[in-house]
This record gives sequence, structure tokens and C-alpha cells, in this order.
Amino acid sequence: MNFELLESCRAHVAVTRSGVVSHITAAKLHGLYLPARFDDMQTLDLARPKGESEPRRREVSGRRLLLEPFDIVSIGGVPITSVQRTLIDIAPLLSLDELVVVGDQIVCEHDRSYGPPKIAMVKLEALNAYIACHAGSRGMRMLRTAMELVRVGSDSPPETRLRLMIARSPLPVFETNVEIHDAHGNARVAPDLACRKYKTCAEYDGIHHFSAEQQAKDHDRDFITQSLGWHQVLINKEDLRGGELVVVTKFARMLVRGGWPDPQNLAGRSLRGALNTRKDFE
Repeated sequence: MNFELLESCRAHVAVTRSGVVSHITAAKLHGLYLPARFDDMQTLDLARPKGESEPRRREVSGRRLLLEPFDIVSIGGVPITSVQRTLIDIAPLLSLDELVVVGDQIVCEHDRSYGPPKIAMVKLEALNAYIACHAGSRGMRMLRTAMELVRVGSDSPPETRLRLMIARSPLPVFETNVEIHDAHGNARVAPDLACRKYKTCAEYDGIHHFSAEQQAKDHDRDFITQSLGWHQVLINKEDLRGGELVVVTKFARMLVRGGWPDPQNLAGRSLRGALNTRKDFE
């Protein structure tokens, strides 16, 4: 929670009758994954109901919105558009992939055999139903397209971008929320992405994986995954930066080990000069 931003919003709402925090400011207060271009935005998004004048104050971007009572929630006593209403309002400001990232975040939930459950901000079915009721809003065509790509189970923007890159490639389908079980039926690991048919899975190792404690956990994770006969692809931010060539080739090479026929010989592509290593790798 950005408490400084919340207190700034509280001050503006206090002197703006019927004022509701909306759009990008609301998205920040909800903690939605926004592109970096919005990080330094100085103005606050403040809306009033249709029929009233737009808020006009310094450092305020004023709007008028047609809001239902359930479109408004309270954060620390400050009225703010709900998560689903905020998604509707920011849809015209985001690209397709950016919308999928936010959509994945909103609907993400886990109920695994181990570890605490993760509760969705809004369940996928409820979010789609809400969007269907706003067919005439700006940006709806792209938002509907984005929702077709949203999946339950992606925990971070890099995971979503990785999934989209794989989905747009000739590789077989990878799923989220797949648990890998041992011979006794016990869930042992839950990779970010998994292809059951070829027993190939993927993990995105972000910056938090660099701590000594997390590296020890990752070592155990990798050992267990391999012991269960799965082929694991480890992806980092440099791989994503390298784009389709690096990511798809790495996946293809592990899939081939699992029996995938690789009709386009994607695993055979050279990665010479494309990896962040001291020596070139074919």
C-alpha cells in the first residue's frame, strides 16, 4: 500500500464533494501491476458521478463517471473505484499484453495441496460477467481480447509475459496451477508452467531467488523436479529480454528430452551470442 498516495487522495476527496479516486491512481492503490511509464505520474485521478461537474484542482485529473454503488469501495476510509471498475477505466490506457498482466493478477488464486491458499481479487467468472455489462465502454474490444488470454495461476508480470510468449509460439500447450506428484500421489512441486504430455515444466527465477534462503529452496525444488522425471526450464529476466529466440529454444530443448517431435527443429536453433555467458553456446 502506498500510504503517501493514500493520504494525498484523502486530502483531495475531503474537499471534493462526491469525489471518488479512479483510473491509474485507483490502480496504484489497489496494487495493480502497472507499466513503469506510470510510476512518476504526478496528477491524481479523481471522479464525480455523471451529472456533476468534473473536479478541478491543481494536480488533479478530473472526470465524470457513471458509477453504481457497488463500483465504489473504501480503502482506509477513502472512496475508490473497485478493482473491476478500475480495470474498465484503465483499459484504454494499456496495451494488450499489459491488460493480460493486470487481468492475470486480478484473478490469480491457488488452492494447492501445501502452502497457504491465494485468494483472487475477483474470480475469473465474476470479472468476465462484469466486463460483459460494460460493452459500450472505451477499450472494451481489446479488453475482451485480453480476457481470452487471461489464465488463473500466474503470480507475476514476468510469468504472464513468459506464458504469452510460449502461447504465441509453435510449442505445445503449457498450463498454470499444475502440481507434480510423487509415486504415492503426494504433491511435491508446483511449477510456474507445465506441459503434462511431455513432462516439461518452467520456473521464472526473479530477483527474490537470489537470496541465500531462496536459493536453498530452489536447489531442493530443482532436485525434486528432476527426481520425478520432469524436464525443467529455468528462465530469468535476461532470457525474457533476449526474446523469442532464447525463450522458445530453451523450452524446445527440454521438450525434446520429454519426447516432443519438434517438427520445426526449434531446439536446433543456435543461441550463439544470445545468452549471457562467457562462452557462446550453440
